[in-house]
Amino acid sequence: MTNPFLSVHPEVEAALAEGRPVVALESTIIAHGMPYPQNVETAFRLEGAVREAGAVPATIAVIGGRLKAGLDAAEIEKFGAGGKTVRKISRRDLPIVAGLGLDGATTVASTMIIAGMAGIRFFGTGGIGGVHRGAAQTMDISADLQELAHTDVAVVTAGAKSILDLPLTLEYLETLGVPVIGYGTTEFPAFYTRDSGLPVDYRAETPEEIARILHAKWGMGLSGGAVIANPIPESHAIPRREIDPLIEQAVMEAEQQNIRGKALTPFLLARMETLTQGRSLISNIELALNNVRLAAWIAVVWEELRN
Repeated sequence: MTNPFLSVHPEVEAALAEGRPVVALESTIIAHGMPYPQNVETAFRLEGAVREAGAVPATIAVIGGRLKAGLDAAEIEKFGAGGKTVRKISRRDLPIVAGLGLDGATTVASTMIIAGMAGIRFFGTGGIGGVHRGAAQTMDISADLQELAHTDVAVVTAGAKSILDLPLTLEYLETLGVPVIGYGTTEFPAFYTRDSGLPVDYRAETPEEIARILHAKWGMGLSGGAVIANPIPESHAIPRREIDPLIEQAVMEAEQQNIRGKALTPFLLARMETLTQGRSLISNIELALNNVRLAAWIAVVWEELRN
């Protein structure tokens, strides 16, 4: 039964009906992830990378209260130009923006929800949220992790930023039963860097391996998604010894300015761009492109297995 709040782009709807691979893309990266007009350029590059890899892109957002699985060029431009004035939304915000007819840029969690409603199983993004430092006192844990536990969407990501408590993030995913699969790596990547010193659950060498794992998972009725940990390309990685002190500085500045919640990640991304003299922005774009390509390759094989 079609969800009455959901609008699926005709191209995406046709691909799903014909059993062709589709990859979801988030809209927070457009509105909050980087400055205009690079955000719009990046959004089109991400969609292009999905197409080149053999799948159909579906950028996700909420526009006028409609949950949109697939945007047109004008809608992407609107979100890019709107930037941080566009509301950033997660699971708890969806009924508010839908009920009141508002716009919203989707995070990992809300992108997964809308993708799942549309029947899209694969999602390429930058980094996932996680357990924040000091969560034992603050209970600050991203809704992304809970969504991974019960929404049937696999998320291809460059890991999580080291502003988070990465050991607790992986522990929490294990508790929730979410597989963490490393693509060509035994270590969980830390966004700008390829290594964290923390192990993944399983190392897969090919998109085919990952597709078979997911085919088995969903085929046996195990609900929920999976984290496909895909390290940033070596040519654009920033060594931990360089990036970690800058991250610590940005985190300290956020604490001093009492910046937290939804505002924290956009603030840190902007500060990192300044502190790295633009290098982190280039890394952010390249890792996202790397992830959506892999998501498309996996989706292609999964559809072949399913059909």
